[in-house]
Amino acid sequence: MTQTARSLTFKSPEETAVFAARMGMSLCPGDVVLLEGSIGSGKTHFARNLIQSLMAEPEDVPSPTFTLVQAYDTPSGEIWHCDLYRLSAAEEVDELGLTEAFDTAICLVEWPDKLGALAPETALKLTFETDPNNTEFRRVTLSWTAPKWAEKLERTA
Repeated sequence: MTQTARSLTFKSPEETAVFAARMGMSLCPGDVVLLEGSIGSGKTHFARNLIQSLMAEPEDVPSPTFTLVQAYDTPSGEIWHCDLYRLSAAEEVDELGLTEAFDTAICLVEWPDKLGALAPETALKLTFETDPNNTEFRRVTLSWTAPKWAEKLERTA
């Protein structure tokens, strides 16, 4: 499969939140979004806004850094927000039930490098980078191989 990529620049946390909400509208169970980037690059902010945009009744969306997984029931389906930073081996991913969730839920995965070979080939990868000259700016590079993402991302424009 051919990899496709595109980059976006957001000039404020609000612009990132709007993009997250638009992307959320196109997601359905079985969609996996891998969120890469250094600490403080905007991964959790993006995930939080995407999740809240899909909730029937908005609620607090804490970072799953310590719980590893937070699951939410939404009208669009179940959402799993995962932070794999503290995992030490890819085998721990199976213990969390994450590989099954890839097929049945919308999955947002922070620190996806911890998945190793378990990372779904059909996932959309978002790589977050901060601008060294302006801490409010975020550059997000989207990359994918599965054809479904081109159509889904068209709806976010």
